[in-house]
Amino acid sequence: MALCGIGWSPRVESVEVVYFSGNLSTRLIRPSPMRLTGNVSYLNQRQYWSVRCSSARKAVSSMESEENARSALSGSMEEELEHVTRFKISDFKILDCVSIGLGGRADELIFEATVKDTESPLYDTRVVLRRHTSAQAQRRGKRAIEVLKKLVHRRLMYHSYSMQVHGYISSPTSSGRCSFTLVHGYHGSFSLRHWLQQSDWLPTLEATLVLDEESVRRVGDDTVGGPAVTRQLRLIRLLMRDLLIGVNYLHSHGIAHTELRLENVHISLVDRHIKVGILGNTADFYEKGHNSSALDNLDRRVMMIAFDMRCVGFMMAKMVLRELMDPLIFTKFKSFLTKGKDPSCLREFLLKILSRNSPSGNTGLQILDRNWGAGWNLLSLLLATKPSKRISCLDALRHPFLCGPRWRVVPSMDIIRWGLGSTVVRITEEYIYGQPQRSRLAHFIELMEMLNPHSKPKNWLELLPGKWRLIYCTGKHVGLTLRQPPARVLIGDVHLNVSRASKLNTNLSFTSNIGFTVMIGRIWSHAKTGTNGNLQVDSLFRLTAGRRLYLKEEKTTGRFGLGSSNIQDSLAKKLSGRKWRKAIPFKEFPSSLPVAKLASGDIEVSMSLGDPLTQDIDTARNVVQEVRTQLPPEMFDLSKFVCGTYVDSRLLVLRGVNGSALLFTRSFVDESSR
Repeated sequence: MALCGIGWSPRVESVEVVYFSGNLSTRLIRPSPMRLTGNVSYLNQRQYWSVRCSSARKAVSSMESEENARSALSGSMEEELEHVTRFKISDFKILDCVSIGLGGRADELIFEATVKDTESPLYDTRVVLRRHTSAQAQRRGKRAIEVLKKLVHRRLMYHSYSMQVHGYISSPTSSGRCSFTLVHGYHGSFSLRHWLQQSDWLPTLEATLVLDEESVRRVGDDTVGGPAVTRQLRLIRLLMRDLLIGVNYLHSHGIAHTELRLENVHISLVDRHIKVGILGNTADFYEKGHNSSALDNLDRRVMMIAFDMRCVGFMMAKMVLRELMDPLIFTKFKSFLTKGKDPSCLREFLLKILSRNSPSGNTGLQILDRNWGAGWNLLSLLLATKPSKRISCLDALRHPFLCGPRWRVVPSMDIIRWGLGSTVVRITEEYIYGQPQRSRLAHFIELMEMLNPHSKPKNWLELLPGKWRLIYCTGKHVGLTLRQPPARVLIGDVHLNVSRASKLNTNLSFTSNIGFTVMIGRIWSHAKTGTNGNLQVDSLFRLTAGRRLYLKEEKTTGRFGLGSSNIQDSLAKKLSGRKWRKAIPFKEFPSSLPVAKLASGDIEVSMSLGDPLTQDIDTARNVVQEVRTQLPPEMFDLSKFVCGTYVDSRLLVLRGVNGSALLFTRSFVDESSR
């Protein structure tokens, strides 16, 4: 019989395979979708593994000789591990295969075995023998047993959400050191990462978890099947809730996991629960040293919980957006966060990275966009830049994204604001600006302005600097379709760059950057290619506190039938209804709202055009006129901005002198794609 052990290198993407075999070839249970690396060389497009071989008979005899030559452990070690079973190697029958999902570290050797001791309560049970070959690895194994002592009084929760530790094997070696092998439960051949990397992962996991009407009630739903997006959302809710319950179980006992990854999480085929892996690298919230104060312990607790929640956020991102399984894309994703960028802007950033024709069919984006963008909100809370701002396990379990339609969740004011902003962005992306869409957009923007969380100038000075992309204007919209312009100009991205000149005053520098393409000739090319150009407008503003007045006696409508008085009347009716009564902090429509008043100085306009347009002054003049026709006048003449009515970490609303609202979303540049 052949004997196989497998050890994983510290990198997630690589695995070191160690074979102990005689004349028989060693096999894995199922092929691994992960890229296997060892000492790899490429020759004729073939991959070879560097293996270490020895006789299976020698390996078994070596282990048996260790068992025969073992001596008593020291008194301190016996006392430390007395609450678990101490096994002998002769109690197990070593199997000839190792599941790829059981990978560990480079200083671990892993064997699968069955208990052959008839007097053991684990008789004929499949277990995993994890031999720790270094002193650091042995400390991890003993830590896993030590944690069990803390969790033993809630054994049912421990068995449901953690990989069970049955005991250990310890015996002296010829070098004088004691070998240490951890004996823990076997919960299937795949980790959660391997499950998600299967081509048919969705139906396979549904069948594994036996998703019937009784089981889906655990996530507030009572239906099965449906479209792929609904099925995947239901499954992710089930996995995420199980994961959060298990992590909260550890946190409630003063323990942080510190190694939450898809590779360390398994799904039990017996009780269909998430197992959060071996707890060998856990850390206590409170240090036992005499020099640590209560404040230090509190800060340590907050930091360790925040670290675990960030790991949960990475796991959720990979479960929902399967493109992040690609190491290159995940590196960009993680780099965005490590640079201190606000995770609430992840959607704007990822839309440029994730291919719309990806194999997953944008299912992940649809899942996160559902329920007013609740998924993006939860993801931003899990990955918040400041540890104190990250959501806890209990609050995450109450989040609307993880609660099915049968559970009535009362959203917080922050989630209401988030939902309004997400809905506005989704409507603008449809690019169907008919009368119903324009009325709805104007209505939602008015609601956002009433719920502005940052009305003081100091908040604006902190949040306003940055790069903003124009996505909608409530004023006029003039395109190229129903007219014959003097120059065919296709507007690209329109950005507003805001920078603070000095922290000693409230002066802000505004730069309007307009990218466009001039299509030469009477016939438009199918790709709409042409000569690129750029128009830049600069101005200096002073920001002060102000108020926006609502004049109720005015009943006149605007030029395009979207008068502000009509919108205010419809808002007043909406606010008096039961749906918005608890959300809006006003009993009646207010007569004024606090805003950030903008006072501008001189403006400076510059334009650049590619050849051959730079040689023709009349063409350049026509291009400028056409750009002014298609754009809101505030973007060309920045002095027409009079106030800011809404700002948060991802959205901005500025009002012009004619009352129109311009909606911006915070934008980022993907430096790796340059």
